[in-house]
Amino acid sequence: MTKPDNGEESPQEDIFSPADWQAYSDNMAKVAAQTQKLVQDWLEKQHTQNPDLDPLNIGDSFFELTSKMMSDPARLAEQQMALFQDYMQLWHNTTLNMMGEKTAPVIAPEKGDKRFKSPEWSDNQLFDFIKQSYLLASRHVNKIVSETEGLDPEDERKTEFYTRQFVDALSPTNFAMTNPDVLKATVESRGENLVKGMENLLRDLEHGEGELNISMTDKDAFEVGRNVAITPGKVVYECELFQLLQYSPSTEQVYETPLLIFPPWINKFYILDLTAEKSFVKWCVDQGLTVFIVSWVNPGPNLRDKTLDDYLKDGQVRALEVVEKITGVRGANVIGYCVAGTLLAATLAWLHAKGEEDRVKSVTFFTAQVDFEDAGELKVFVDEDQLEVLSKRMQEKGYLDARSMFSTFNLLRSNDLIWSFAVNNYLLGKEPFPFDLLYWNSDSTNLPAGVHEQYLRCMYHENALVKPNQMTLAGEKIDLTSIKTPAYIQAGKEDHIAPPESVYKMTKILSGPKRFVLAGSGHIAGVVNPPAAKKYQYWTRSGRLPNTLESFVSKAKETPGSWWPDWIKWIEKHSGKKVPARTAGSDDFPAIEDAPGRYVKVKAL
Repeated sequence: MTKPDNGEESPQEDIFSPADWQAYSDNMAKVAAQTQKLVQDWLEKQHTQNPDLDPLNIGDSFFELTSKMMSDPARLAEQQMALFQDYMQLWHNTTLNMMGEKTAPVIAPEKGDKRFKSPEWSDNQLFDFIKQSYLLASRHVNKIVSETEGLDPEDERKTEFYTRQFVDALSPTNFAMTNPDVLKATVESRGENLVKGMENLLRDLEHGEGELNISMTDKDAFEVGRNVAITPGKVVYECELFQLLQYSPSTEQVYETPLLIFPPWINKFYILDLTAEKSFVKWCVDQGLTVFIVSWVNPGPNLRDKTLDDYLKDGQVRALEVVEKITGVRGANVIGYCVAGTLLAATLAWLHAKGEEDRVKSVTFFTAQVDFEDAGELKVFVDEDQLEVLSKRMQEKGYLDARSMFSTFNLLRSNDLIWSFAVNNYLLGKEPFPFDLLYWNSDSTNLPAGVHEQYLRCMYHENALVKPNQMTLAGEKIDLTSIKTPAYIQAGKEDHIAPPESVYKMTKILSGPKRFVLAGSGHIAGVVNPPAAKKYQYWTRSGRLPNTLESFVSKAKETPGSWWPDWIKWIEKHSGKKVPARTAGSDDFPAIEDAPGRYVKVKAL
């Protein structure tokens, strides 16, 4: 290395020496060769498979959107002029900045947008201009779509959702030449980051058997039963649908009434039993509760004909019966999370119809919906045409493969769950960071064809569950208004899967005493928020619950931290007296194996 006259090392000479250029050139040649093969393989696959050109039924919706937009040219021109004026202001401000005069940004990223956190996006005038140009165009495109009048509500949801997906995909952060962090890494590594990124991409394609399965975490860093799902316990019952786990007590005495948890069958149960510090299960055990949890089977073709009737009677009701026989106590406190909470509401109505409502002393709903009229963006995927396509696909295998559900949920937060990892893995060439929550998120499950189609059609598409006596399950008409069981209803303020406004509707449907709690954060972090973390907050309100969530929030009390202590005070009132701690199982239900059991370890991806 040579030095200039001032004695300092010359970074330009170091970076652009002939040897460096050769290394960079060789790396780019590798990337080009791998890219060419990748595209060729993809084209051959499209040719041989000949897939449906529009499986999501998007084309007709966007045709309608275009027709409505063009029917009002004056409004369209007005919107275009507004964008032009914004761009002129941006040019003006950029010119002043280049002349040394500081100006305020024309537009800034929304709160929580992590894409532009690098200082270069603000400190460097070029990248600041690129960022603001993109944000202006994004706002303009999304506004045009959202303000177009006359669209059918179904088409409106679909066009807004997929327009946002398109806009997010085109972010300058997602391209090597317009991302300052990627450019810096490329120069510093002489292109090694792109070579490594291509290797990561090919690895993920291979793992996904031709479909891109983006790695979100270091999967080798975790193992179910070793450092996640480690709360001690036993499997005390199993059938073709589930294993039932009973956890070992950590206190000398426990409350008489046991706690039975139904996690969603679209995910694995250990979201509630991650590390010891985050485990809701362990925390409940430490509070003196006898805890049971259902570990749903990861289904294959053999369960293709199972329906919600089976998951109700041979799933939730069967688990209640086993818990009663093991503990000798009639009635349990029961938790239902997400879809399992939706079915639990139906199970309570079913038990009422059978005269057996005393099997449940109290019910807790984690982010569960029963009225799906305003169920959020998941409704984008359940119009009649898409349900038919999905039904045909599921009938081929007998189940919806885990990858499809995994991809769908990721689309709901594409910047966080898709593009951030694409940039990290493929452009920066880095390995994903070990994170237990993302490990769980990637450990997806299959879904039985019959159960999934019935759930989407009856709940999301027809909204039949909330209509008294319209839906029949396991031989009984379901009327949710008959439920008088004391209920604790939890929702997440930022939940994108079960919107809090939708969850809140349950308070107007159930007939018994209710407590509603709005937790900070979303569908997962809003639930899994241990007190020791001292994160987020929750809102409660005394007295009669108002008709809308907006009214609830207007006079709600905000409390910092976890809502778990609020819940334990509530559940203790329904848990009876203290009794000697119970060991797992009984004479009739001896322990089968150690928790977390075999079912949860079956991999689908």
